[in-house]
Amino acid sequence: MSMTRWKPSNEIVSLRDAMDRMLEESFFWPRGLMSRALGGAEFIPLDIFEKGNNLIVKAPLPGVKPEDLNIEVHEKVLTISGETKQEEERKEKDYHLQEQRYGRFERSVTLPCAVKVDKAEADYDDGVLTLTLPKAEETKGKKIAVKPKEKSKEKPEK
Repeated sequence: MSMTRWKPSNEIVSLRDAMDRMLEESFFWPRGLMSRALGGAEFIPLDIFEKGNNLIVKAPLPGVKPEDLNIEVHEKVLTISGETKQEEERKEKDYHLQEQRYGRFERSVTLPCAVKVDKAEADYDDGVLTLTLPKAEETKGKKIAVKPKEKSKEKPEK
């Protein structure tokens, strides 16, 4: 029995994503159960990087039609979900191995900054979803002056 060993050079993810994945897979949904629960769908890998005043998110989603995708941003959490469907069913073949995935999938990730959702763009080309999310302008801090309380002009009682 050979065991596949995780190699950091094969996959670069943020520490938070790695911890989220570890907790999900080890405590809540062991990898095999998770795959079956999602209809065979696996984890969606994401690339998130800054380019100018935008966050760019790339997700490979081969075989998924754009109309079957749902993309939402709530506060700073991006969620990509959808469904892959089998277009035709062939009963005449005797399959020995079928690794095409069908079913629902979902991935949520916390973005590194707030974005302007109303200005976001989504492109889908050759099975790769590319989101362009303009970064929201950060609110600048404001200094609050502290005023001393006025002392009463009345004489203190003795």
